[in-house]
Amino acid sequence: MATVEGSPRGESGAVTGLAVVSRTGRRRRPSGEAPPLPHPLNASGWFYLAVAAGVVAAWSLLYLGFGTDPFKAVVRADVAVLRAFEQLRTDALTPVMADLHALGSPWSVRILRWGTLAALVALRRFRHLFVFLGITLVVTAVTATSSLAVGRLRPIDVEIIGLWEGYAHPSTPVVALGLSLMGMLYTLVPGGMWRNRAKWVAGVPMVALCASRLYLGVDHPSDILVALIIGMAVPVLAFRLLTPSEIFPISYRRGRSAHLDVGGRRGEAIALALHQQLDLDAVEVSPFRLEGSAGSTPLRMVVRHGPEAVETVVFGKLYARSHLRSDRWYKLGRAILYGRLEDEGTFSSVRRLVEYEDYLLRVMADAGLPVPLSYGFVEITPEREYLMVTEFLADAVELDEAEVDDGVIDDALAAVRRMWDAGLAHRDLKPANVMVRGGRVILIDVAFATVRPTPWRQAVDLTNMMLTLALRSSAERVYQRALAFFEPDDIAEALAASRSVTIPAQLRQRLRDDGRDLLAGFRALAPERPPIAIQLWSIRRIALTLGAAASIAVAIALVALNLRTAGLL
Repeated sequence: MATVEGSPRGESGAVTGLAVVSRTGRRRRPSGEAPPLPHPLNASGWFYLAVAAGVVAAWSLLYLGFGTDPFKAVVRADVAVLRAFEQLRTDALTPVMADLHALGSPWSVRILRWGTLAALVALRRFRHLFVFLGITLVVTAVTATSSLAVGRLRPIDVEIIGLWEGYAHPSTPVVALGLSLMGMLYTLVPGGMWRNRAKWVAGVPMVALCASRLYLGVDHPSDILVALIIGMAVPVLAFRLLTPSEIFPISYRRGRSAHLDVGGRRGEAIALALHQQLDLDAVEVSPFRLEGSAGSTPLRMVVRHGPEAVETVVFGKLYARSHLRSDRWYKLGRAILYGRLEDEGTFSSVRRLVEYEDYLLRVMADAGLPVPLSYGFVEITPEREYLMVTEFLADAVELDEAEVDDGVIDDALAAVRRMWDAGLAHRDLKPANVMVRGGRVILIDVAFATVRPTPWRQAVDLTNMMLTLALRSSAERVYQRALAFFEPDDIAEALAASRSVTIPAQLRQRLRDDGRDLLAGFRALAPERPPIAIQLWSIRRIALTLGAAASIAVAIALVALNLRTAGLL
């Protein structure tokens, strides 16, 4: 496993109780061990997969012209079942069955599907949205192709009292309704007890539609059976593989979509990773200050370590591929709107992101900056989820909640000065990332910091720190304290470099709520400098803009075509 060596000190100089961990052995997945969070099918999923494979095998035999005797037996069974339903017909029951048959009408299906799509857009569950659209397109195309390829005739030896809509193997209305209901279940209903109950509720209209089509004599029983498999089993398999509840849970709790559920199997995977990779036994893992984080899931973790099983609190940041994807789209939009800002890039993988944050924490600590002690990171799911583990800042509060005196202002500005001298930039200075404990400032969330930044980026750091401090004091007070660390010309250049796009979103919101024009107040105190333009056009920005416009046009055309093919238009 691992051994704990030494007793390192945190940014405050106090012994943290944990040490930097050195690995002495670890089981590796190439030996055959499965990752902690696979994409499970469960027993029912494997059953659906086997049934779907059986249908494909039967179709293959039918297309190749082999094994006709079994299909003759199926036809005889179909006719027997249809005759049994024919015996149930009465003048009172027939209108009821005709009304129930409307459950599979195109309008009913469109209402269900459009309602699901609208809900997914409103809830910002875009992965579920695209999976649902893809499944709808594929299943609809397979159903139409199969109906034409098999070309099964209308039921024989039975009076058809409903409208026969042509070849139907599988039954198109049954497939459409089943697909719509399964899409709603796996995109809108939380997994577990609620989804299991919802499946029984969804079974009522499915049974009613199937019974009505058999009663009216418009489908063979085998057509309906295959339709149930394609319309219900295939979507279940797709959702379990592409949107597993363990990784993409359905939840209606308040919070950002970036925040992941750390209970259930993910919680077990986190505990296993901490034990195997850092020799820490998790006692409690819970979300912590979610409102201040939009790009990760912050965690407070109580762990035991060492031969005496001493309990210690550590801090964790859970990163997932979805966080990386959101950051890429965000920066692409900024590049189109404002041009690519200096030192702004994207990470190639989640692993590279946590590696970089761990590296920056150690670099900043070596430079004497007040940052939390890093214990390293652990792998939860390969290339998908990683957990950054650092010192927990007990009794620390965000700058918004702290008493800001001259000592705190000096400490914060000294940290910026130290970053300038060490060739570093934080790039995300805002109230949530500036903590105060015992009158000392601590900088957190350094995932997007930069080594050897441009002077422009360092200037932006200074302005953001001054604005953050002025929210709890005044522009005049902060400016006077800043003169002890920076030349007036440096401050003037920093203020000239700042625009709305260079100020983090949380800080912009705090400035709006405050009501004072702090940036203008600083500029009135500093030497006059013309604003530094950042709206720079380049070949890359023009290409990105044209490419984005073309992509949007093509996407709209493809979506419209797919919606029409899927029966939504």
